[in-house]
Amino acid sequence: MTETRVFLLPDLGEGLTEAELLNWLVAPGDEIRVDQPIAEVETAKSVVEVPSPYAGTVAELHGEPGQILDVGKPLISVTPLADPKEAGTRLDEPVETETPLVDSVEAKEAAAAETYRTEERAGSGNVLIGYGTPGGTAIVRRTRPRRATPPASTGSSTSSLVEPVETNLKGSEDKLTTPADDALLLRTRVPGKLGGVISPLVRRMAKEHGVDLGHMQGSGESGLIMRRDVEAAINSPVGESVETQPTVSANRVVEPVETQAAETSAQSIDARTGLGITTRTPVRGVRKAVAANMARSRAEIPEATVWVDVDATALVELRAELKKADPHNAPGLLAFIARFVTAGLKNYPELNTRFVGNEDSAGGESQEIVAFDGVNLGFAAQTDRGLVVPSIRNADQLSARKLDAEIKRLTAVVREGKATPAELGSGTFTLNNYGVFGVDGSAAIINYPEVAILGIGRILDKPWAVNGELAIRKVTELTLTFDHRVCDGGTAAGFLRYVADAIEAPTSLLSDM
Repeated sequence: MTETRVFLLPDLGEGLTEAELLNWLVAPGDEIRVDQPIAEVETAKSVVEVPSPYAGTVAELHGEPGQILDVGKPLISVTPLADPKEAGTRLDEPVETETPLVDSVEAKEAAAAETYRTEERAGSGNVLIGYGTPGGTAIVRRTRPRRATPPASTGSSTSSLVEPVETNLKGSEDKLTTPADDALLLRTRVPGKLGGVISPLVRRMAKEHGVDLGHMQGSGESGLIMRRDVEAAINSPVGESVETQPTVSANRVVEPVETQAAETSAQSIDARTGLGITTRTPVRGVRKAVAANMARSRAEIPEATVWVDVDATALVELRAELKKADPHNAPGLLAFIARFVTAGLKNYPELNTRFVGNEDSAGGESQEIVAFDGVNLGFAAQTDRGLVVPSIRNADQLSARKLDAEIKRLTAVVREGKATPAELGSGTFTLNNYGVFGVDGSAAIINYPEVAILGIGRILDKPWAVNGELAIRKVTELTLTFDHRVCDGGTAAGFLRYVADAIEAPTSLLSDM
């Protein structure tokens, strides 16, 4: 008799211990292969698909969409096929059969979870997010596969102070994705399998608005369901209301979690205000991580803020000349400022550090300031999943043109929800271009555990004294918020003035870099 194997939710990296189950991509009774995506989960980092380490028939799904699952607990049970050839398993390779059967006894579940964590620390080879077996064949090995390099995206935009279209993600909410973007997200349509029809982002949009995808005919190639199809269904006055329409997920009908919460809370009254409660939205995923990070930053960091108005006319004119000469390869203004920031951090390394408190041998707390050999420059990007800060690794070694390429690539990655933990959690200094939202200035919250963040406001035509005469110039405001434990105001002001001078005289400073 063939034993059913249980796949436990794998370690998602970066110390994450739980994930929200968004959608099943398979159903009980389905035959699956090794490395086939079986579920979509959302962590505090990104939305990812979990591949199966086993081939066979789906025996049981351990969880419902919207449920929070703990790492190391059962995710799916798979019964291997009687003939290994039917599952695509090579006969000369051993098949992993060490995972125990699912048992309803809590003690055995806990033991299985602990065994999983022990194997994970020892490098057991259990499938991780973004891993999988080599070549996509149905071979289960006890060696940890090599992590694939995250794919670079070529179609993206970057931030610009004068031309917000380059990274103004706010504007992207009002426009549809391009055919090229949709082509990257969509996979081949599989009849009866919702998971093979559309992208995770479009599925999530349909779930949130109660759109039934099971009977929708897509406008894409071969009937693929596109984002514009879901948006049209949302805006259509015909059909059931969002509050009562169920969501189809992996051949099953599941009531949306947010809709159920709204219906329940709509009948309740808030005790403090006396007003009716319309919705209750759980704080999960990226929003939960951002909230915790911002609260910790404000609670632990004694921050101070300095700012300065800057004449950016010369930088704007420099970029206009480069764009005229080469319209497709001219770096954006944010890339130039990023270059000035990395140069400034070399002169003022105190702002590229981390303040650490540790318990010493006597039971007290020892504190130290940790400096780094290099700069991982983060930049704030607004996405439909919330504010995220991807970082450009070793940004101090890149030219303005290469920085521009990385900004574009990472912006595309975070929009798709495919950023890796390393891309989201390795920054040492953050650059925030809030000018694209029409804001002049802001005392930003430091991205913990970093010690400083530089904000850039919008560029406006303002009267400015030039050589003793009044003129109209392109003026922006730079705002630096810093941890007062790592440096004094003189260091912060020196760094801010360095960046401001570079913006006002970019040609001379770029030639010295």
